Amino acid sequence: MPNLVEDLSKPKTAPAPALTPRKSLSMKYVAFAVVLLIAAGAAVAVYLHFQDRVSSDDANVDGHISAIAPKVAGNVAEVLVEDNQPVKAGQVLVRIDPRDLQAKVDMAKAAVMQAESQLRSAQVVVPWTNETTQSGAVAATAGLADTQAEVDRARIGYEQASGSDLLYAQANVRAKQASSERAQADLARMKPLVDKAEISGQQYDAYVAAARVAESELQAAQEKLGSAEKEAAIRKASLDVALSRVNQAKAQVETSVANRKQVAIRTADVGGFSAAVAAARARLEAAELELSYTSIAAPVDGVVTRKSVEAGQIVSPGQGLMTIIPLNDVWVTANFKETQLANVHPGQRVEIRVDMYGKIVTGHVDSIAGATGSRLSLLPPENATGNFVKVVQRLPVKILVDRQDGLVLRPGMNVDVTIFTR
Repeated sequence: MPNLVEDLSKPKTAPAPALTPRKSLSMKYVAFAVVLLIAAGAAVAVYLHFQDRVSSDDANVDGHISAIAPKVAGNVAEVLVEDNQPVKAGQVLVRIDPRDLQAKVDMAKAAVMQAESQLRSAQVVVPWTNETTQSGAVAATAGLADTQAEVDRARIGYEQASGSDLLYAQANVRAKQASSERAQADLARMKPLVDKAEISGQQYDAYVAAARVAESELQAAQEKLGSAEKEAAIRKASLDVALSRVNQAKAQVETSVANRKQVAIRTADVGGFSAAVAAARARLEAAELELSYTSIAAPVDGVVTRKSVEAGQIVSPGQGLMTIIPLNDVWVTANFKETQLANVHPGQRVEIRVDMYGKIVTGHVDSIAGATGSRLSLLPPENATGNFVKVVQRLPVKILVDRQDGLVLRPGMNVDVTIFTR
């Protein structure tokens, strides 16, 4: 009975008067007018809301992708990171067995030491060759001067021996010849006189002695003439010897002049050895550089992705080992219809709604691509073939994220973007 008591306790209200058909129609018109006003206001509000903005849900997060590959071939000795591990720039990711390349470095160091030793030897030889050849040239020049002086003395002696001395000896022989002939003639005239006793024997003996003296003097003069001729021949031989020595001295001077060219040759050798040292050092630097490539380090801060290398694996130059994604340097690439970009320009504010978080971050327009996506595709459309169908094209717009509000944006994530054109 509670319901009955409840009904009895409520005050009774009078029933509402029934509406006439005319009043009911008026109320319908009023309600329809109110709905139209509300719809018009909503449409105006929507138009005003979307008038200065363009949106696209064809947008993704983009970022740099650093592919990690070795520069040298070898056996992987150690892998120091795991997939999806954050790393810092300079952190070692993979080590390749360095022993082969270390041996090349040691060989290059030995080659550098050998080249430097040869260079030092050549540098010592240059001054030694210079001093030796210079002293040889001085000695040869002095020897030539001495031999030329000896030639002059020999020529003077020869001229004297073959000239005045020889002529004097010849004249003396002729004089002694005349004296001997005269003494013999006197002796011959005195012979009949002594036989007839017209002169004394003493006088005749005097003529005999005079003839003998004249003959002796003639022999002495002839001997002096022979000596003078021999002296002239000796002087001539001495002159010839001196002239031969002059020729030898001249040859030695020419040899010393030629030897002086060895200084330039040795100097050139120094240049060649210097170049050899530079080449050896360059080979050493190249070997050391290749050795440094055995430690593969992260080029940027980021997260390791797609690791495909394991210890013991043999790798070759350019082989992909892993990828590093720098999450602190990302942007958004949004593909807008070409009809939406008439008022879009760099610097405009952008709201980015991240699907993963359902939150909004802010950014700004950085740039608009120079061509549509279809034109940059692998097989661009050939509209000249006659099968042209006009399709609204999309242009990629690069949007930089100004503030992430602690959200981690990973390349490839879907986002919705709205660009405020005013």
